Amino acid sequence: MKEYKLDEIKYLKIHGRTAGSLSPLPLFWTGSGIELNTKGAELWIEVEVDYELYEPWLGVFINSAQVSRQMLLKGRYWLCLYRGMNESTVKNVRIIREVQAMNGDPACSLVVHAVRLEGEFLPIEEKKLKIEFIGDSITSGEGVVGAKEEEDWISMWFSASENYTLLTANALKADYRVISESGWGVLTSWDNNPDYSIPQYYEKVCGVLTGEKNEGLGAQKENDFDAWQPDIVVVNLGTNDNSAFNSPEWRDEAGRSHKQRLNEDGSFNEEDLDAFEAAVENFLIKLRKYNKTAHIVWAYGMLGNALMPAIYRAVDKYRKLSSDKKVSVLQLPDTTEKTVGARSHPGILSHKKAAEELSVYLNKLINTMN
Repeated sequence: MKEYKLDEIKYLKIHGRTAGSLSPLPLFWTGSGIELNTKGAELWIEVEVDYELYEPWLGVFINSAQVSRQMLLKGRYWLCLYRGMNESTVKNVRIIREVQAMNGDPACSLVVHAVRLEGEFLPIEEKKLKIEFIGDSITSGEGVVGAKEEEDWISMWFSASENYTLLTANALKADYRVISESGWGVLTSWDNNPDYSIPQYYEKVCGVLTGEKNEGLGAQKENDFDAWQPDIVVVNLGTNDNSAFNSPEWRDEAGRSHKQRLNEDGSFNEEDLDAFEAAVENFLIKLRKYNKTAHIVWAYGMLGNALMPAIYRAVDKYRKLSSDKKVSVLQLPDTTEKTVGARSHPGILSHKKAAEELSVYLNKLINTMN
């Protein structure tokens, strides 16, 4: 078997945002990974893993079928992706990071160093469509894996494999990227923390990550948007912003505080609702700045749709002020008792239903692009 560093492989496809380095290649976000077309009987990959609280998990796909999902332990070592296969057939191999970027664990990292193959690498067909998904725990696949009664907040219950993002991309034969963080929102996190909003970190490769290790890997570098321009951007945010209205006031050690308030009758405080709508509008402005020609779809509703009217108003205001006609809203199907997964989050059935409806909607947009 011959060993190759990633920058020595002519035919290599990278999935997910990168800081530009291939040797090694950090996998930051949900669904990030590498893809290869290989001929050979055996294939190995060298990974380097670290964490203090939340271990990364890895999914392995061969010819689009998932053959492995495994917890990764600390250290630098080789993993066998396949062996004993027909050496004369072409195998499409894809590995993906199953777990989101772990903001709560500065040590959590997954890096790919090299590949060992007894055979040859072949060209990979380029897909015509690119989709970027932006979201929270739903888009990170929290709760997709595990029984309904599971409530522990651990890596095991996250999945990029049985996730509406991958399912939608597969249905539309598209490449995709995910920017998502559990508990985060457009304006604040579920517990009213204004520092935990996705728009603040969108310009960075993986700005939600902290710690010297991840900074050294390039997480805080400016993202090269020109290197990967999506045709469609799907934003699934608002669920945690809604939770903030029902959560206690957030306060930090410096004395800062924030609270999205409800009126005595349980309705949204108008001033705070306006702040949420302004955050949606401002994020659309930012998304258009970096994604010049993409259709932007705000897709929301898999865990309730209380803020849907506010989202419609914000999108409508943005469209009128900007004359940007390539922005729309889609209400996704709510999770039910039959489709719920672990941690009271959408389960596999819920993700499949969302992917079905989203795929139909996006396909209509694609037809208008052609």
